[in-house]
Amino acid sequence: MRLTVISHLILVLFFAGCASFGERHLRIRNDFEQGKLEEARTEIDKSLKKKRRGEADLLKLNRSIIELCSGHPKEAETLLREVRDNFDKYEQKSVAEGTLSMLTDDNAVSYAGEDYEKVLIRVFLALSNLMYDGTDAPAYALQIGQKQNDIIRRGAVKDPEHNDRTLNPKAEAYRQVAAGAYLYGIMREETRRDYDDAVKAYQRVYEWEPDFAQGRRDLQRAQTGVPCQPGNGVVYVFGLVGAGPYKLQQNCEVAQVAQLYASIFLNMMQHSRTVPLGIAPVLIPCVVRPREPVPSLNVSIDSNLAGQTETIMDIGKTAEEQFEAVKPQIIARAMIRRALKKGIAVGAQEVMDTNQWVGLAVAAAGMVWEAMETADTRCWNLLPAEIQVARIEVPAGEHKIRLQPASRVFSLSRRMYFPSAGSLPFGLEAERVIRVEPGHNTYVLANFPNGQLVGQIVVSGR
Repeated sequence: MRLTVISHLILVLFFAGCASFGERHLRIRNDFEQGKLEEARTEIDKSLKKKRRGEADLLKLNRSIIELCSGHPKEAETLLREVRDNFDKYEQKSVAEGTLSMLTDDNAVSYAGEDYEKVLIRVFLALSNLMYDGTDAPAYALQIGQKQNDIIRRGAVKDPEHNDRTLNPKAEAYRQVAAGAYLYGIMREETRRDYDDAVKAYQRVYEWEPDFAQGRRDLQRAQTGVPCQPGNGVVYVFGLVGAGPYKLQQNCEVAQVAQLYASIFLNMMQHSRTVPLGIAPVLIPCVVRPREPVPSLNVSIDSNLAGQTETIMDIGKTAEEQFEAVKPQIIARAMIRRALKKGIAVGAQEVMDTNQWVGLAVAAAGMVWEAMETADTRCWNLLPAEIQVARIEVPAGEHKIRLQPASRVFSLSRRMYFPSAGSLPFGLEAERVIRVEPGHNTYVLANFPNGQLVGQIVVSGR
């Protein structure tokens, strides 16, 4: 009875004071979505000074989005390159870190990024570079596909039922991201020489994103070898649209019940020692995807509606799918960690239990140890819900471009939103003057996490 009362008190005390990464940095996300970019920068700087383990890289990733949307793509690229290199280094986890995570929780391991985050770093490197000179953008675009293949290759694990075989849940569940192939295709097409490379890239886009209608038009156009009519240029509008995914910690009830029954079973099997009941929640990170409908962007050129953005990458959906693929591994690791802690606590009782009060103290300490676990909710939480794109051919010269969020039609058969010619605009318009060169691409990027522009409309070469 005393043990039960003490254990519940311990849980109340410890979980009242545990804050996850998302909870600590909620203000940054809120300021960003409200367009308060300077306030978000200040919060990031304050958090960087605290030097929490594994959070500096994520804060820099968030800072890169702020810099990109503020019209500072070169600064964004510098931050993204730094974190990319750090994540590549962290993938080679040390034995010491792995052992420490089993004695504490997954927050003890250097954060190497979720798989979709590793890919998106390369996507945003390409976009950032396109916005100011574009010299390294083709290489970044190729790295996107290379990283995806590397992630899937490394996803193989031993089959628990057949040690001589391996399983690869990532190969079965992970969809190829078409954004890299698309970016590479539009850059190859602009050269007016590498049409074969452009056709191959657009073929991959069509294969990986068959619902992306612009991809079919791009493929047909590249096959003709005519990127645009004489005297015209091409405007590519990239929209960072909607509020992206983030993580929250949740109790895995199945795992908690399993550890409770395991404790009861152990108590039935032995008479000399009472094993403390496993009542502490088994916390795991879960991906949360905001459910508000994500708009597209109406694109007007010189006050005339010229097109509407389409989704080239659904980041929220990708994050959910990848989490579900690796969720069994996350739960298994949490259960192994809990069993190891229980075993160490019981062993300590055997060594130190000279009277019931010492035994009680050791048991309580073991439960504190278990209760101190928190789920690893570290994530890049300023990502958009979707990356969208529109291609518009216009005469060379200066034009006024106007962007405005617009509703989309929901398809019951495809379970997805798609642009419609009759979609209704809402929210606030944003506009900027752009200059289009004949035979060349002009890139425009804008961030609409909700119904209004956050930051500014960023134009390549400005």
